[in-house]
Amino acid sequence: MAAVSALVTGAGSGIGRAIALRLAADGYSVFVNDLSADRAKAVVDEIQASGGTAAFGAGDVGDETDVLRLHGQAVSAHGTVGLLVNNAGIAHQSLFENLSVTDFDRMFRVHVRGTFLMTKAVLPGMLNAGKGVIVNIASQLGQIGGVELVHYSGAKGAIIGMTKALAREVSARGVRVNAVAPGPINTPLVMDLSEDWRAAKKAELPLGRFGEPAEVAATVAFLASDEASLFVGQTLGPNSGDVML
Repeated sequence: MAAVSALVTGAGSGIGRAIALRLAADGYSVFVNDLSADRAKAVVDEIQASGGTAAFGAGDVGDETDVLRLHGQAVSAHGTVGLLVNNAGIAHQSLFENLSVTDFDRMFRVHVRGTFLMTKAVLPGMLNAGKGVIVNIASQLGQIGGVELVHYSGAKGAIIGMTKALAREVSARGVRVNAVAPGPINTPLVMDLSEDWRAAKKAELPLGRFGEPAEVAATVAFLASDEASLFVGQTLGPNSGDVML
């Protein structure tokens, strides 16, 4: 059986990189997207060095022209995309009273518009095939909120809502849609947040530690697998106990 074609956005570092590496190890043909061609190529080189199959494309998930090009490149490289992981994201801190419209719009452009555009591009192929899996990377802050992170929390909450709504539309047509809402993970994105924020957050966690990217990748790998066939519109939380549902 041919390998399933997987497209992972924002996969040049952090959680996205870990997801791409895990999926390749599991036998997927992985298309690695990142804003940086150098970062994306580095991940492809890692995958190929381990015997996996991968290609890459640089582009902005918030730009419709880039998204259509990236999707075309992914299909040309590995065939119809059977697994989409919407992971691309940014982080930025600001008290709400100081939050600029520009920073608010940028947050929603990358997270929400990016998830929408890439899903819009990939979904028709999945529906035509009668099968497919979409995993959206949200955040526990989309469930509980975070100080100085109103725009980030709002964007991640929107992704959770989009996940549930789309799952209701397309599950009966063979496409499963779920989300993963990680807690704080040891990634460059989290390391860009202030040391005070990170120390306070770690002290709140029942597990007492931040997660590792590979732990999130394992959650994505599960949702992508046939073992998760009953998971529809769900949000799984590898979050060190920050959110308990």
